[in-house]
Amino acid sequence: MRLRQKIAIITGGGSGIGQRTAIRFANEGATVVIADIDPENGQQTADALKGDQRFIRTDTTDASSVHEMVEKVIEEYGRIDVLFNNAGVSGVGRLHEVDEHDWDRVMNINVKGVFLPSKSVIPHMIKAESGVIVNMSSCIAEIGLGERASYATSKGAVLSLTKQMQVDYAKYNIRVNALLPGTIMTPFVEDYLSRAEDPDKAIAKIKTRQLSGDLGKPEDVADAALFLASDDSRFMMGSPLYVDGGVVFGKDA
Repeated sequence: MRLRQKIAIITGGGSGIGQRTAIRFANEGATVVIADIDPENGQQTADALKGDQRFIRTDTTDASSVHEMVEKVIEEYGRIDVLFNNAGVSGVGRLHEVDEHDWDRVMNINVKGVFLPSKSVIPHMIKAESGVIVNMSSCIAEIGLGERASYATSKGAVLSLTKQMQVDYAKYNIRVNALLPGTIMTPFVEDYLSRAEDPDKAIAKIKTRQLSGDLGKPEDVADAALFLASDDSRFMMGSPLYVDGGVVFGKDA
């Protein structure tokens, strides 16, 4: 029960990695608030969790929506111990091919969607002189990947922001770390593969990126998020945690 009696907010907690992390946190004793823009997925996830959990519809790119969600959590529970900034989207294309609207959408959700929840939660953590923030970056922030200009840029920004947040808030006993996954079999990846001309060939190609020779599962990232959210990682501050199956640190000959 590594999160016993902790109050945790998970943005984008209605599906994929966020959903599996919500289940993991709840099983470890946390009270989990699912902050998701999709009311159906968000409520279904909250209903499936063990214990007293809840869903609050939240648009992480809208300041008033985020502020309202955070104030509801404070009003009901009195504090916020963990914030997992998980909500995000992918973006495909080389720089000169990316539509301006698509660029803005990726940056808005992936970067502003970390900025706004953190901005609303941190004052409460400062007051409590305690808290943990986990930001979802990506291994692509460090190595790049073909035709992912907007996504790589947004996740690089999240990684840099993580380090800056840690410098600014360490004195308040707030820890801030980042998760850097490789390719994880989420609903987005499943949809991408289903639309490929040859799905089997597409998945085989993706697997070659990782030394593991396989894709990660949402549970792999959820376990890493639990580690960062718990006291098990008490001496990690401003750190990137790779959950990438060996993408960053090596290529087989």
